[in-house]
Amino acid sequence: MMKKKWLSVLSLGLLAVLFVLLVFINNQLLSKYRIDLTEDKVFSLSEGTRNVLTSLDEPVTLYFFYSDSATTGMTKMRNYAARVESLLREYAQASGGKVQLQIVDPVPFSENEDKASQFGLTGAALGNVGEQIYFGLAGTNLLDDQFTIPFFDPKNEQFLEYEISKLIYRLSNPDTLTLALVTDLPVAGGQDPLTGRYSGPMVFYQQLAQLYNIRIVNSTADGLPEDTDVVLLAHPQALSDGLLYAIDQFAMHNGRILAFIDPHYEGNALFSLQQVGANSSSFPLLKAWGIKADLTNIVLDAQLAFDLRNENGAIVKHFGILGLTAAQLDRNDVITANLDSVNGASFGALETVKKAGLSMHTLIRSSVNSGLTNADNYAQTLNPVALHRGFGGNTETYTVAARYRGKARSYFSAPKDPAKAATYEGQTDNLNLVLVADADMLSDRYWVQQTAFFGDTVFTPFANNGDFIVNAIENLTGSDALISIRSRGTYVRPFERVKALETAAEGKYREQEEQLQEELIQTEQKLRELQGQQGQGGTIVFTGQQQEAIDKYIARRVEIRRELREVRYQLDREIDRLGDKLKIVNIALAPAVLTGLLWLLAFIFKRRAGKAYRTETQS
Repeated sequence: MMKKKWLSVLSLGLLAVLFVLLVFINNQLLSKYRIDLTEDKVFSLSEGTRNVLTSLDEPVTLYFFYSDSATTGMTKMRNYAARVESLLREYAQASGGKVQLQIVDPVPFSENEDKASQFGLTGAALGNVGEQIYFGLAGTNLLDDQFTIPFFDPKNEQFLEYEISKLIYRLSNPDTLTLALVTDLPVAGGQDPLTGRYSGPMVFYQQLAQLYNIRIVNSTADGLPEDTDVVLLAHPQALSDGLLYAIDQFAMHNGRILAFIDPHYEGNALFSLQQVGANSSSFPLLKAWGIKADLTNIVLDAQLAFDLRNENGAIVKHFGILGLTAAQLDRNDVITANLDSVNGASFGALETVKKAGLSMHTLIRSSVNSGLTNADNYAQTLNPVALHRGFGGNTETYTVAARYRGKARSYFSAPKDPAKAATYEGQTDNLNLVLVADADMLSDRYWVQQTAFFGDTVFTPFANNGDFIVNAIENLTGSDALISIRSRGTYVRPFERVKALETAAEGKYREQEEQLQEELIQTEQKLRELQGQQGQGGTIVFTGQQQEAIDKYIARRVEIRRELREVRYQLDREIDRLGDKLKIVNIALAPAVLTGLLWLLAFIFKRRAGKAYRTETQS
């Protein structure tokens, strides 16, 4: 008996030692090995991020500021903060020591709070006592360059990895990039040839000039600046052969291009006076690259059309001037995910890519109520109502902006200048192009409102055209690895099945509720009409028949309200029953199944142990 007791104590001791040993081995040796069982692998780094980390030449330091002590009770924010911290630890671990992570709790009125403020992080006000909470990231490199994410907005969770990777990439490449702006449009301002008045730079140009070195390249130039990082084409026309060759080879050497082409650019009033027909862009390289853009027709859209006032003062819809809403923008691409609207005029249509090895990803598309019209006819149409004739019954959508990546062949079979033969590339596996079939969206009048303010002009945007351009350039200036990082899944998964069941339950009673609501409105309207009748001298006199009708409607109103309460009660009861079933499954059924399995295993082991003991005793 004593022997069994000592054996039991010894077994418990050995189990305790084994537990401590396993914990030590897990923390010291196995911590780098993890299994991410989530559907979208939200706890794992993408291949693009790992490439960004691999390309780091020098160490960078990340300061994760989170007001942990001040957010007690904010469950949703604390869960998201834990998600951000977990992802940052993945970065530090995967970097091989090149990313140093520091977790900082900026307690109010502390040095850490001052440090967060110095980095430029955004402090969110908490209550009325003047305290602020911080939830952002700051990064520094060995040259003391600083970049920040001022505040982690949970709404942008799908781009969390992209934002962090972008910050690390900028720390490793802090130099200001050069943008070659290929255009003959007066983007930097100048004298209007019609009025003779001077106009300032376009607003999109002013925005980009604050972020990049911009070199304007006109159509007669013979090449691109040598230090070009990204090419931006705005309504290209009649580009010289030398410039076409330079742009083509820039693409073949994996350069990034953002192009705005247009079947009819409406911002050039002088062209309309001198020419008849559409003022279309010309960019022949697209066809050689395997991309088809229809610049002979214009997309008309009855659903997205702008309301304009005609010469008679009447409001009419212009089917060619469109206000594209969030429903037409891709919510999973970093360029368009957070935009609400983009305006433009006379959009062209981008056709589906059929070339093997080249992919097309739609960024903006028209609504289903859209169709095409000839660009030349459109340019000569002065009355927008004329565009309505013959339009209707359309059910097709058209892509008006897209991202292209993959294989492409050069437009040129060989360089005209033999001196350039050594650098000539006939094809690329990594074409990187964002193409927009409208250049009018660059014009100020489609997205900013100008107002005079104490002698200065203030620009107030009413659409996100500028954000679209800045997002696209910012995305293209990143490395291939950074561009390849797409949106990821969210940490919080909605109960889609539960929501579907709730929707079905609501639909079951909704029709009946709406009918009762309609009947109640009509009944109350009848009552008001009857009770509002006045006799001579302003007194209200009801006949016996009228009083009977009033009593009847009052009774019916009471009955309808009772039926409405019953319908809503049944609806709530249906949803409550669904909730009860889920609670039973989560609280009772799952633990019961687990307990049953454990009991079954215990029974099997006990039976085997008894059998072994009896066999040993008999022997």
